[in-house]
Amino acid sequence: MLYHAFEYLHDLGVPGSGMFQYITFRSAAAVIFSLLIATVVGRHIIRFLRQQQVGEEVRDLGLEGQVQKQGTPTMGGVIILLAILVPVLLFARLDNIYIQLMLIATVWLGLIGFLDDYIKVFKRDKKGLKGHFKIIGQVGLGLIVGLTLYTSDDVVIRERVVQESEVVSTDDGLPRTVKQVLVQDVKSTRTTIPFFKNNQFDYAWFGAFAGRHAEKIGWIIFIIITILIVTAVSNGANLTDGLDGLATGTSAIAGVTLGILAYVSGNVVYAEYLNIMYIPHSGELVVFIAAFTGATIGFLWYNSYPAQVFMGDTGSLSLGGIIAVFAIIIHKELLIPVLCGIFLMENLSVVMQVSYFKYTRRRFGTGRRIFLMAPLHHHFQKQGLPEAKIVTRFWIVGIALAVLAIVTLKIR
Repeated sequence: MLYHAFEYLHDLGVPGSGMFQYITFRSAAAVIFSLLIATVVGRHIIRFLRQQQVGEEVRDLGLEGQVQKQGTPTMGGVIILLAILVPVLLFARLDNIYIQLMLIATVWLGLIGFLDDYIKVFKRDKKGLKGHFKIIGQVGLGLIVGLTLYTSDDVVIRERVVQESEVVSTDDGLPRTVKQVLVQDVKSTRTTIPFFKNNQFDYAWFGAFAGRHAEKIGWIIFIIITILIVTAVSNGANLTDGLDGLATGTSAIAGVTLGILAYVSGNVVYAEYLNIMYIPHSGELVVFIAAFTGATIGFLWYNSYPAQVFMGDTGSLSLGGIIAVFAIIIHKELLIPVLCGIFLMENLSVVMQVSYFKYTRRRFGTGRRIFLMAPLHHHFQKQGLPEAKIVTRFWIVGIALAVLAIVTLKIR
């Protein structure tokens, strides 16, 4: 909102109002405001949650420190949502299609997570919102994102097109073929694929057999992949939220990385230098991810060990969904296994544990386990590692994966 107001003031010649035209300035303002909201306003929200006795009921898993966590306020994800939404509404361009999609994703999954927490806390139903309702919500968001990116005329990439034309030479009067390189914005099913020299992959490849309908099939594949990524990453963040500061810190690391990728993808000079896909108008997403990073770091002030508040599904589902949708928008969704390696490991540990247990129970009559406990962070707890050490080591792995994701821009 402030962007549009200061744009009007700039047209009137008010000194200093032109600062709001710069993405870097508005991103810095978004970080500061999100940190202030998460820390200052967050303290009052935590006090309110305590007064309302919105406490966490911790299941007895035989893990160290569970007794101390009993009664810790939950639904703290509300702090994260406020610290993201308010700065974005203030400093981002609200007429930008990418910002609109990110706002929808944040509110959409925030409401699903809030409903789940509400049922657990106030309805005293430990299972919360039924799993299939969560899946329907995640699939619905993936469908909205995929269809919007397909139908919107504002969603384009810039590419060079070689155009050949015949001209008659003025010297000998004979026709000659002249090649022209044109730069134009087009809708495309192409995305970025890491570790390959030609780092672009076209989903239309899957529809090559269909001839002129290949691009439509490519968009269908893209929408399906979008749904799978949104569902998997939001659930991965939800599973990772099991130790104090683990999901929050991991999401902050991913946020910083996505901010760098968005900035270079939305800047024509850096995109040209790095030889990567240039996405017009996507630079505005840096303002959003700045608010996201500030919100997660600010929330970590209260969520680090020992946690004064838990984010609940209100926060964890939103964090994962935001990371997924953001990566899809900037055509970096195939980097998610690297960037979100922690979420992936947590997801896989649960799938492997459950699948192996069911298989061995059918085969041998008694279920066996791969890990001492799943998700993976509980396995290390069972081994006797302190919670803070596990979280710190997971952060270190997350930072290493983030660096790897960034260097894929040049290492192919």
